[in-house]
Amino acid sequence: QVHLVESGGGSVQSGGSLRLSCAASAVTYDSYCMGWFRQAPGKGREGVATIDSAGTTSYADSVKGRFTISKDDAKNTLYLQMNSLKPEDTAEYYCVAGGGSRDLGYCDTGADFGYWGQGTQVTVSS
Repeated sequence: QVHLVESGGGSVQSGGSLRLSCAASAVTYDSYCMGWFRQAPGKGREGVATIDSAGTTSYADSVKGRFTISKDDAKNTLYLQMNSLKPEDTAEYYCVAGGGSRDLGYCDTGADFGYWGQGTQVTVSS
């Protein structure tokens, strides 16, 4: 059963931090490639970060050096630590899984992800 549940969103001031969590079912967590996307009001979805089963990560240029994606295999949980938040980081954040290719070693935000969570809102005020 596919199951992704995000939590940890909220409202913070510019420069603050938040940690998003994504609890995944065992079937979903077994995905080769997982990640985080976001969508700001009036804008399209933007890939934020990905991580493959070996722990290799990739990030959008807009969040490099500020955000860190990680996972806890014992808890089937994906995380996104967000530091030095900016107002432009305000968006609905989605956990994704089921993308990339294990055979090709391909895992980044350009992949087509089949599973999406319901989203968690992050609001950063100036």
